[in-house]
Amino acid sequence: MKILVTGTAGFIGFHLTKKLLERGDKVVGLDNINDYYDVNLKYARLNELGIDKNEIKENKLIQSSIFSQHKFIKINLEDKEAMNKLFENEKFDAVCNLAAQAGVRYSLENPHAYIQSNVVGFMNILESCRNYDVKNLSYASSSSVYGLNKSQPFKTTDKTDTPISLYAATKKSNELMAHTYSHLYGIKTTGLRFFTVYGPWGRPDMAPMIFADAITNNRPIKVFNHGNMSRDFTYIDDIVDGIIKVIDNPTDYKVYNIGNNAPVSLMEFIKTLENSIGKEAQKNFMPIQDGDVESTYADVSDLVNDFNYKPNTKLSKGIATFIKWYKSYYSQKEGIL
Repeated sequence: MKILVTGTAGFIGFHLTKKLLERGDKVVGLDNINDYYDVNLKYARLNELGIDKNEIKENKLIQSSIFSQHKFIKINLEDKEAMNKLFENEKFDAVCNLAAQAGVRYSLENPHAYIQSNVVGFMNILESCRNYDVKNLSYASSSSVYGLNKSQPFKTTDKTDTPISLYAATKKSNELMAHTYSHLYGIKTTGLRFFTVYGPWGRPDMAPMIFADAITNNRPIKVFNHGNMSRDFTYIDDIVDGIIKVIDNPTDYKVYNIGNNAPVSLMEFIKTLENSIGKEAQKNFMPIQDGDVESTYADVSDLVNDFNYKPNTKLSKGIATFIKWYKSYYSQKEGIL
């Protein structure tokens, strides 16, 4: 297939693009390389895919030096004309939209960025798929859409009309918009509600990287809600396997949870990091932050039933691989901050 992967300089997008290329798909990667977090990490990911940062120019396709079937283009999803031109020229078989303004807490500080990227940008994706006859669209939603939902594990049949961050609200809007385009235009759309993803090349604004960096460099970590939190931590390889199953088998309209189906307490997660790093964390216990939920837990039975999806990376193994990458990547740097 010829696949457009948006957000390809991002954590999940990078891993997905690499896996698709390794199995022989043609991939056009798209990203705006914004500075929400360290752009050097984004450029380093792209470099692993054979994209030279010195060749990157706005709205210009460049060829990978490693994968003959890979090209990259720097575009903002909000740029309707550039998006239309890309779709018209490239004639994609499928689109996987992972590009978004990320982060729950940052949405409290810069709400307009989320509307532009996550709502206007997603609208442009849908319109381009409609206008250029792309019938296979998968896209990133988020576990944050469950908001104040108290039932555990989170099921896709649960109500999701009580978001507690604008980020979550934009992701819920994506699901509604996708349903509309599936109904009106026959586009097969599949949303994936990701649950806390971790692994090599991970985002520096997320707890695994923040904690690893602080522990390694003898700084205290902030333990929110006094440690009484849990997350369905999911290793990146398990996430990518699930995304590819969805790309290969598009549905008329569906939303899936994609997680590990096994929540881990925050204190256990910290302990696993400590064991892998070989150093105990200095802990500052604090109240819960605005926009955060106490627990996430994915019911992935739909993915299991429809695609035989089985996340199987144990936390200890996933963390060990992550820490090995962290030490290698940051050995020449002074941490992530």
